[in-house]
Amino acid sequence: MKRIILSVIAFLLVGYAFSQTDTSGRTLYRATAEKKTALKHTKLKVSFNFDNQTLNGEEWLTAAPYFYPTDSLILNAKSMLIHTVAIDNKGKQQPLTYQYKEDLLKIKLDKTYQKDEDYTIYIKYTAQPEKVLDKGSLAITDTKGLYFINPKGEADKPMRQIWTQGESEASSCWFPTIDRPNQKTTQEIEMIVPDSFVTLSNGVLKNSVKKDGMRTDHWVMDKPHAPYLFFMGAGEFAVVKDTPWRGNVPIEYYVEKPYESVAKKIFGNTSEMITFFSERFGYDFPWQKYAQIVVREFVSGAMENTTAVSHAETAYQTAEDLEDQNHWEPIIAHELAHHWFGDLVTTESWANLTVNESFANYSEYLWLDYKYGRDVADEHLLNNMRQYQHRPTDFTKDLVRFGYDRQDDMFDLVSYNKGGAILNMLRDYLGDEAFFAGVTDYLKTNAYGTGEAHQLRLSLEKISGKDLNWFFNQWYFSSGNPVIDVVKKYNAATKKLTVKIVQTQDEKILFQFPLEIDIYENGKRVRHKVWVDARKENSFTFPVANTPELVDINPRGVIIATENNNKSWKEYLYQLQHATDYKSRIEAVEATTATEGKEILLTALKDPFFKVREKSLQKLISYKLTPKELQIVEKVAETDSANLVKAAAIWVLAATKDKKYSAIFEKALSIPSGAIKNAALNGIARTEPARAKNFLEQAKPEDYTVDELAGLASVIIDNKMEKYLPTMLPYFVYYPFLERDTPETSANFKKGYQWAMSLDNTQLVESIYNPLKDIAKEMENPVGKKMLLSVLDEGIAIKKGLTQTESLKKQIKLLEEIKTLFK
Repeated sequence: MKRIILSVIAFLLVGYAFSQTDTSGRTLYRATAEKKTALKHTKLKVSFNFDNQTLNGEEWLTAAPYFYPTDSLILNAKSMLIHTVAIDNKGKQQPLTYQYKEDLLKIKLDKTYQKDEDYTIYIKYTAQPEKVLDKGSLAITDTKGLYFINPKGEADKPMRQIWTQGESEASSCWFPTIDRPNQKTTQEIEMIVPDSFVTLSNGVLKNSVKKDGMRTDHWVMDKPHAPYLFFMGAGEFAVVKDTPWRGNVPIEYYVEKPYESVAKKIFGNTSEMITFFSERFGYDFPWQKYAQIVVREFVSGAMENTTAVSHAETAYQTAEDLEDQNHWEPIIAHELAHHWFGDLVTTESWANLTVNESFANYSEYLWLDYKYGRDVADEHLLNNMRQYQHRPTDFTKDLVRFGYDRQDDMFDLVSYNKGGAILNMLRDYLGDEAFFAGVTDYLKTNAYGTGEAHQLRLSLEKISGKDLNWFFNQWYFSSGNPVIDVVKKYNAATKKLTVKIVQTQDEKILFQFPLEIDIYENGKRVRHKVWVDARKENSFTFPVANTPELVDINPRGVIIATENNNKSWKEYLYQLQHATDYKSRIEAVEATTATEGKEILLTALKDPFFKVREKSLQKLISYKLTPKELQIVEKVAETDSANLVKAAAIWVLAATKDKKYSAIFEKALSIPSGAIKNAALNGIARTEPARAKNFLEQAKPEDYTVDELAGLASVIIDNKMEKYLPTMLPYFVYYPFLERDTPETSANFKKGYQWAMSLDNTQLVESIYNPLKDIAKEMENPVGKKMLLSVLDEGIAIKKGLTQTESLKKQIKLLEEIKTLFK
């Protein structure tokens, strides 16, 4: 249930309009940062003050003029105290004149230096991340660079730890640097930490020195990478070592001790992934080690710090969760692929972020296809593409765009999801051999340097011999996608089928593309490949002996397009039964409504791919099923090979509230599957609430996952089990967005929200403050705002109806503060 709720919230963020970059008519141009200075080597020595959450740092920065002679150096240094700036000549320091203002450290060098003439600057400073003014964006929710988690080591909070997050330009919050993606530098970092801590940074650990309960770890990265990829992490982590890749590249997982036993189940495919990507990209993994760390309160999903990837705590899963699926595996593949696309060859500018993120996104597809098959990969790609299509403002944004308001705006569904799908189109057009040979050429040509979309185009043209300007102009340097009406007409006299492709989007942006058309006649499929020109209408005629049972365009979903096919239920059923590609089969399932298409959904329960079966069951839950149909669902619940499908079937049975399924629910509780247990608990809550109440009374909130508690919400609310409210209230507030698809859950959550608001409990109000603040930060859609304002108004009205106390007044003030964010 948690995933259902989070997907609703995600849809809220994707499906409604947000403040995003629109480059049409813009005069703003974000040029690639000029390189006046070339960074060469960055040496840091740092210690941490947990009490005031600051870093004491010393830096030796080696640099040189990039081309033109210069007598000055300008560094980014956000919210720091600068104590000393000097030229360092073999350990002898000569103070330099400097000015520190508006987060820029401007240093007057001791002389004018020529191109390639190195110098080393010494800087003693204090980093103050809590004083950084920039508060982040939707993609990266905070940008203070350095984070102290539970600095006082309080027992009821997450494990005490330190970690950094540099993308996009936040490394300069913890060390002075030229914080631009087109800079590259080698590095070494000495970290002074309590001896009970383990540390992680880029490169390899050269040595450790203990003194007075503290330890200095010396990490060295001897290959150049961008400043935003610098990383430090420290805490009492367990370090799980896996088999080194090819015998000499260490692979390690840093996790909290309770997750030590499942670390290899979460990350254990890493070595195989490195081998796969090395072969697929035609370029061996280029770094000294590969470590992954899971940190608390992370500000994004994950980050590709070179050789030291950080993951949000959502990577943590129980053994039972992992029996269902490793939902984090695509992210693991994504961050690893960045070690070629982003770390080895780095985007020259944030405007060209596609050469980092689109490749990492598409690499998720490549891995899933290799490891689990085409259906799994196609399902992942199609879901990604639809997320992009559901955000209207993304339709107007170029993939490569120089008119963004701030660099973090580039981290969106265009750079990621649409960009990944564009690479899939490009691969399909060129063919595997040419596409991957071109990718290899791009990597080898630009290794340890930077790249942009044009360099990718040139490498692909070099290998394939094809001119690709038309493709890049259309998909990289323009916006939108084809919106297609399909018009079919069969002439029995001439035995000809005409298929008309009508592009209905703005006529100023018409697309050309290869298109596959599947024609089914007498139970057999013939796949035709045609070329759609960049005009409003294209017509294609095919000889067909009899009226075709089905005409199916873009069956593999390769072309990014919005399709209006105007198919009948009979055609959709035929499509489900005869099409071999995932996109066509799931299209039939998704065409059904809450009242029509039940036969399609029941037929889909026999589909070979478990995700099609699961989706069908999720839709069947809204139907009134006959006893015979429920018998089919019951059989699926007991015998299906996939845990997620069994769980979805149990949810359907639970919705009946029929006690005759109690034995199925009871048996399901003993199956080692998080999804199945969640569904079974929901069934028990609906059919035997007294028994579910007994479970909850004897347990503690941490004994259940949020998924499980959501399934038990009605019992928690009806019996006023207040101990579960801090966990559940942040989900209850979204009840309006659940009303259409899951009205019963929505009603339960609304009831729970009203109950929570009737309590004089400041902690509960504080528990919803930050989640709503994060959503409000970017949301502009008036409908979504109105819905959440209504929820807040309801809470305020309930609180005002109570006998007023000082704490209630504080709670009302907090709710009023949140309201202002949505106005």
